[in-house]
Amino acid sequence: MSIPLGCHLLADFYHCPPSVLACPATVEQALREAAALVGASVLAGHVHHFGAGQGVTGILLLMESHLSIHTWPEHGYAALDLFMCGQPPLDMALASLARVFRPGHSNSRVLLRGQLEARQRGPAAACDSTLAPEPLDQDMAAGRD
Repeated sequence: MSIPLGCHLLADFYHCPPSVLACPATVEQALREAAALVGASVLAGHVHHFGAGQGVTGILLLMESHLSIHTWPEHGYAALDLFMCGQPPLDMALASLARVFRPGHSNSRVLLRGQLEARQRGPAAACDSTLAPEPLDQDMAAGRD
């Protein structure tokens, strides 16, 4: 039986409000809230703003790995990269980020990283099996419950 060492979620958010994507404070707060929601331990963070009306690159270095984002306000687009070891509820982190960035359309996929045989890995937890490489629910992405 193969047990992954970590889960890597990649997401694309389309048709987001440009003002949200261009705000470094909003980007940083959204990443920190997503990290807190999934119980991640933030070691360091950095957000770089490319200038007025321009995009933002942000990353949180986690004890469990990282959460990162790069935004293109001029295209209403954000690329997200969420990678954690253990049993991360990355679907919760993604939903939290979707509430902030309010994509009109999104997609996501999950990669299981380091799939070792159980005897090689030991009893450590695997990725949350509830994550599936299916698109994010559009109502959730739009912030509608």
